[in-house]
Amino acid sequence: MNEADSRHLSSQLEALGYNPIASADEADLVVLNTCVVRQQAENKALSRLSSLKGAKEKRPEMTIALMGCMVGIREAPRLKRQFPYVDVFMPPSETEPLLDYLAEKGLYEADRSFDTREKALREAIQDEEFTLPSSLRGQSVTANVPVVLGCSHACTFCVIPYRRGAERSKPPGDIIEEVTRLADQGVREVMLLGQIIDRYGLDFEDDSDLAGLLQRVAAIPGLARVRFLTSHPNWMTDRLIGVVADTEKICPHIEIPVQAGNDKVLEAMRRGYTVDEYRRVVERIRRRMPDAAVHTDIIVGFCGETEDQFMDTYRLAEEIQWEKIHIAKYSVRPKTIAARSMPDDVPAGEKERRRKMLDDLQTQILGKKNSDLLGQEIEVLVENEHKGRWRGRTPHNKLVYFRDDRDLQGRIVDVRIDETHPYSLTGETQYDKAHAVTP
Repeated sequence: MNEADSRHLSSQLEALGYNPIASADEADLVVLNTCVVRQQAENKALSRLSSLKGAKEKRPEMTIALMGCMVGIREAPRLKRQFPYVDVFMPPSETEPLLDYLAEKGLYEADRSFDTREKALREAIQDEEFTLPSSLRGQSVTANVPVVLGCSHACTFCVIPYRRGAERSKPPGDIIEEVTRLADQGVREVMLLGQIIDRYGLDFEDDSDLAGLLQRVAAIPGLARVRFLTSHPNWMTDRLIGVVADTEKICPHIEIPVQAGNDKVLEAMRRGYTVDEYRRVVERIRRRMPDAAVHTDIIVGFCGETEDQFMDTYRLAEEIQWEKIHIAKYSVRPKTIAARSMPDDVPAGEKERRRKMLDDLQTQILGKKNSDLLGQEIEVLVENEHKGRWRGRTPHNKLVYFRDDRDLQGRIVDVRIDETHPYSLTGETQYDKAHAVTP
């Protein structure tokens, strides 16, 4: 979400005459886009924000803007008192406060009256809304596209509803226009984003849903692949599964968090399903798409989680054999239900032990799954070069490295796998099979 917001803002600022610069200390304008989903991310943002204070003192004319989940939908007044050297505070996905500030101060290339400047600003931004910023132009093979903003589900551990507001779907026409513009600029894969993306369209009065949106996006010329995340088990319908299975451009890669493998922990998290109900969702996905890559999220050390309850999660991982697990150690998020009413009573060392235990199991599972691909030819969308090798991903979101002296960025190639690792694959291209993405 933050990457997409930063991309939009960068394009808008370039339309006003700003250009990127390597050093924040030398910039006229610095925007810090923040995440507070985990304590580690919040600490990093606070550290970076504090480091900008010295630069502001040396150069008072510098504009500093704070953006994203740290600002949230109601935190700006408190933050202004805490960080008086910050000029502008922007909630997630909202660039207007900064644009209004620049218009008011005349801090962009224009020498006309305020009203004319403001009109010129709005017109420039509208024209550039879906244009890639210069740093990404001709370089972006993939792009993130938010389609559901905010969340209304309110899991007890999650800060998103308090920082990004209530769930709201973007109009399908706006999404199609954005993806079309991205495809026209060379983007070959889009990731549609939502905190609970399979709830897309439920706030509309018509019959719009994620399945229909995916079909429309997949039909856009020039686009090679479509992905989506993050799903919730309660809204993973058979219609959605069927559309993913039957539409060639939609990758058979589904992110569907379980968070825990014990019913009492799930109830405390207020997730709204049981372990057996989650298990049946995965069974429905794999029955329709036997080779689907099912990823998940797991939180270890949630409030009150016992060793036996954690072992239920461990055994579920052994059983389901997810293609990837995103593991997080529980951290208290202010204003969440858990922060208000549940003690964070699992010691930090125990959380780390459980995280490592689950991570070791994941490494073992992925090592075996990937070893089965040795000698096979796999389709790879080439994203970029990395340390002298091309890097890309399979439809199942497996990372692949290979060497080739041709310029293959943005192309789909067949790679024969000759080396496997738990988190990546290495291979050689089949020269006679490399082909450009057909518009």
